[in-house]
Amino acid sequence: MLTNRITDIAGLRVGHATDLRRASGVTALLFDEPVVAGVDVRGGGPGTRETDLLDPERSVERIDALVLSGGSAFGLDAAAGVVAHLAETGRGFPVGPARVPIVPAAILFDLLNGGDKAWGRFSPYRDLGYAAAVAATRDVALGSVGAGTGAATANLKGGIGSASAAVAGLGIRVGALVAVNAFGRATVGAGPHFWAGPYEVGAEFGGLGLPAAMPADAFDWPRKALSGAGASTTLAVVATDAVLTKAQARRLAVMAQDGLARAIQPVHTPLDGDAVFAVATGRVPLADPVIDLARIGDAAARTLARAVAIGVHRATVPPGWAGPPAWVDRFDG
Repeated sequence: MLTNRITDIAGLRVGHATDLRRASGVTALLFDEPVVAGVDVRGGGPGTRETDLLDPERSVERIDALVLSGGSAFGLDAAAGVVAHLAETGRGFPVGPARVPIVPAAILFDLLNGGDKAWGRFSPYRDLGYAAAVAATRDVALGSVGAGTGAATANLKGGIGSASAAVAGLGIRVGALVAVNAFGRATVGAGPHFWAGPYEVGAEFGGLGLPAAMPADAFDWPRKALSGAGASTTLAVVATDAVLTKAQARRLAVMAQDGLARAIQPVHTPLDGDAVFAVATGRVPLADPVIDLARIGDAAARTLARAVAIGVHRATVPPGWAGPPAWVDRFDG
């Protein structure tokens, strides 16, 4: 049964580890079999691990998992926890008798949101990464969980969003998962309408569409209270069951970035570290490697735009929160 989640792509599981005391968390995507992957980084302040190996000319062809984490640079420790879980289960790139799990990661900034970040010598993110990996399932929770626990946009609480879609006529599906922590806004000015309104399916984020006329504040410059250089970031993964090369996965990530531009205003600023990963499970071959890839990328961009709005629409405010209100509290309370 389809669930409008990234896990509608067979062979994917998602796990969250949520620390409400810290107002932060980790989201891990695990793959039943290693997958081809690419990445496109557009933000001016990214924080990543092992993204260089996703370049098409690098030797490693497939990855075992992906990690999205809060905690800024501290959150990069989360990948070590996921690596530990995969190693326990015998997963990884074979190097002689050894196996090395391949786990790229990206982080977002959530250090100033009111949570207790006085964790002492070592951050909690390695253990959170391990817990997220152990918890991975096809049932994906949305909103203020995992990497979305402490996320915020300029005017509303951010969170985890996910969506999926079929690529008409190809027998191929795409899915998206996103942690929305943008410097910009996912909504049009101060109102309830989402920039992603034209792409909504049903009423998955309120069914409001766009306003009949753009309000005067639609393009006002946002002032994110929890901001500073590199203090935002939207992290996303798009997935497909198509057979892709590493170069094609990279192109899919590039096209999918347009989904962020359709759902967040402004986006890819010097204050963001926006990164989009693309993964392909390799179950459905392309009949036309150019046109079919273009169609998959178009569908992925629309699906990612929807996921951004869903993440903000489903977000809730954790205890002690020092950021902006949740959409549900401001517009649906």
